[in-house]
Amino acid sequence: MASFFKPQPQTAKSTPKHVVDPALQPWVEKYRPKTIDDVSAQDHTVAVLRKTLSSTNLPHMLFYGPPGTGKTSTILALARQLFGPDNFRNRVLELNASDERGITIVRDKIKNFARQTPRAQAVSSDGKEYPCPPYKIIILDEADSMTQDAQGALRRIMETYAKITRFCLVCNYVTRIIEPLASRCSKFRFTPLDHSSSSIRIAHIASEEGIQIDDPVIAALISTSAGDLRRAITYLQSAHRLSASAEPPTPITPHDIQEIAGVVPDSVLQKFIQTLGIEIEIDMQVDVDGLRKPEKAGFDRIRAEVREIIREGYSASQILSQTHDIVVLHPTLNTKQKSSCALIFAEADKALCDGADEELWILEVALRIHKAVA
Repeated sequence: MASFFKPQPQTAKSTPKHVVDPALQPWVEKYRPKTIDDVSAQDHTVAVLRKTLSSTNLPHMLFYGPPGTGKTSTILALARQLFGPDNFRNRVLELNASDERGITIVRDKIKNFARQTPRAQAVSSDGKEYPCPPYKIIILDEADSMTQDAQGALRRIMETYAKITRFCLVCNYVTRIIEPLASRCSKFRFTPLDHSSSSIRIAHIASEEGIQIDDPVIAALISTSAGDLRRAITYLQSAHRLSASAEPPTPITPHDIQEIAGVVPDSVLQKFIQTLGIEIEIDMQVDVDGLRKPEKAGFDRIRAEVREIIREGYSASQILSQTHDIVVLHPTLNTKQKSSCALIFAEADKALCDGADEELWILEVALRIHKAVA
């Protein structure tokens, strides 16, 4: 009985941290850059931020550019290099488009975090030393979706608490950021990734995951993603799951990538282009039954080709976009023919945006292009 009332020594309960299995993690997050040196293709921005990292004197920043070019990854990697894993949580506040960011949030949540004095630097658990400057970072991802009132209320907060808080605005369209806010920030433009940088990164991820892909597959990933590396990585992961689900597993082909991306396959598009009387370049040709030299096609043949494409379920806007790219960049069409076709595409795009019938307008475009290039 006495032993029952005897105080027992307290043992610290170790609560296991929630660890995500890497095998179940999206590759976009799994291979997100850990340091700014891992960021692909943004050489100028990385060089400037590397100097900023060495001096730990960070200004307010505005990152802008197309999606999937590394804007959010860059600022997160920079913050982790500044504060380390232990100080990251209490020194960095990240808000994106999924959060409510009206004027109330700016006045309450953002202002309250900005006015707090930074906590004392915690000892890093990984044994590394981090600069850990005496300020916090607030990351406003997709800041171009913030209301005008919220952006206006942010101006004064950025000035008042500049000594202890730095802001990083991330957006796709810099014109949607009000000028008084943009003038307070150092601007960094992120450009779409070039083919070499994208292919190197995709090949690295494929080798890490043990996937055998060849150059045509990488070229298909780059062309369908249009400079968006995040989209290319997502397509690669989806194609890998699709090929691995077969018994036995099948290799990934460019056709699989195009099906996943929702674009019109090259074979279908080339057959449609030839029906319109446009020659296909030699390097674009694929071995598909039904491709032959362009010949004069009548109304019935063009209508049959359009119906076949629409029955396959391809998007009319996607058909127009891909046909436009081929026509505008075609080497044998003259300037007058290209300008006539461009006007046709513009008229059709406007009609489709207004809710017009897709099959009728694809047929209209096909007939008018056939007439323009004849």
